Amino acid sequence: MTTVSDPRQASGEDILKTAQGLRWELGGDVHEQLVEAIYTDAALIADRAVTRPGEADRPDLDRTIDRLVTSRIWGFPIMLLLFTLIFWITISGANVPSRMLATLFMDTIYPILKNLAASIGMPWWLDGLLIDGMYLATAWVISVMLPPMAIFFPLFTLLEDLGYLPRVTFNLDNLFRKAGAHGKQSLSMMMGFGCNAAGVIATRIIDSPRERFIAIITNNFAVCNGRWPTLILVASLFIGGLVPAYLAGLLSALAVVAVALLGVLLTFVVSWALSRTWLKGEVSTFSLELPPYRPPRILQTIYTSIIDRTLFVLWRAVVFALPAGAAIWLGANIYIGGVSIAEHLVNFLNPLGILIGLNGVILVAYLVAIPANEIVIPTVLMLTVLTTGLTGVGEGAGVMFELDSQSQTKALLLAGGWTLLTGINLMLFSLMHNPCSTTIYTIYKETGSRKWTVVSALLPLAMGFVVTFFVAQVWRLLGGAG
Repeated sequence: MTTVSDPRQASGEDILKTAQGLRWELGGDVHEQLVEAIYTDAALIADRAVTRPGEADRPDLDRTIDRLVTSRIWGFPIMLLLFTLIFWITISGANVPSRMLATLFMDTIYPILKNLAASIGMPWWLDGLLIDGMYLATAWVISVMLPPMAIFFPLFTLLEDLGYLPRVTFNLDNLFRKAGAHGKQSLSMMMGFGCNAAGVIATRIIDSPRERFIAIITNNFAVCNGRWPTLILVASLFIGGLVPAYLAGLLSALAVVAVALLGVLLTFVVSWALSRTWLKGEVSTFSLELPPYRPPRILQTIYTSIIDRTLFVLWRAVVFALPAGAAIWLGANIYIGGVSIAEHLVNFLNPLGILIGLNGVILVAYLVAIPANEIVIPTVLMLTVLTTGLTGVGEGAGVMFELDSQSQTKALLLAGGWTLLTGINLMLFSLMHNPCSTTIYTIYKETGSRKWTVVSALLPLAMGFVVTFFVAQVWRLLGGAG
């Protein structure tokens, strides 16, 4: 430890080194005791100075609600019930508008574009690149993503606007402290459920560098906007199909909630492991003030959810879907040795994919989707059409299959060799894989460290391979198909 004989001669660097050394000599709960003492003294002073006539006779609605939603007994069940309800409404309500949009884009607009291209004598390769590749990939992104986002984000924003999300943070604070992480990590994690890049930036509220690194590394386990559509669609197709139709929506919602909860559990586990290995140190304490409950502001909720979230995420997906659709079409129509480039890549990765309960198409899709998770499903569908030989609409290879219902989507995936194991492991891999390129760049800018950027990118990917491999082997050992 650095000591200075004359404090007046100490430089700023010396003072910081001395303070850092003294931190290790303090007790583990010194911050908690200090904060508790400050608030205790403040409460005693307020009780002596403030008179509240008739307060005992007046019910406090906020405190009454908080006794339930922050209760050690009822807090977590209520939280699970609310999020399950949101996902059930999203899954059940998105089917009809998704089918309507798919019919509009595939059955109405697509033939018009093809006829227009033929009438002006557009070359087949340009027709295929622009319409069969870029247009159909973008059309599928919009038809699949827009309806669930337009339902999910307003509902999620409503909970935020009412003041419930800070109560979720309050419930999780003690768990983060026991995991050796900062309580404010719960706030950055909640931001990560919207966008992991935003969640990484939100870790700036954590003063301790050690605890901030933990929050950054584990933020990828919060399911971001781009991954919700994949989880919802796969749960609807494969998990919901296990029960009668009237229970399908509920079971699908429970499956999505289970994956989100697994992400929270992994956040605690990885935080605990990091805080006892690479990032040892003292746990800090913070004060969280719960805002009062507010009546819903419908117009603001609609604006925030539709403009700031739904359209922003959709636009980002479209921007990345256009070049992805072009790349897939080119890969499907450029041949080497009589086999397309896309098929070469799929065949190369297929053994690894099957080993972990997925397939080569899914692994290639995640490579293509590194810029944005939103294009995983469109890429999977286009590559499945290519590898199965189903051309659906259009004349060239690598054309999006004409899908206007979930049953047709599932039929296409089954034709591509998908099983229940594939659906389950895709949901797990969607939770545990490398962050998107935007998040990786944000991590580097926030940490300034290549080492921690690489750790943040590869740690969840390695966990994804390990978990899906383990699930696949257990599944096959127990006699499951696939």
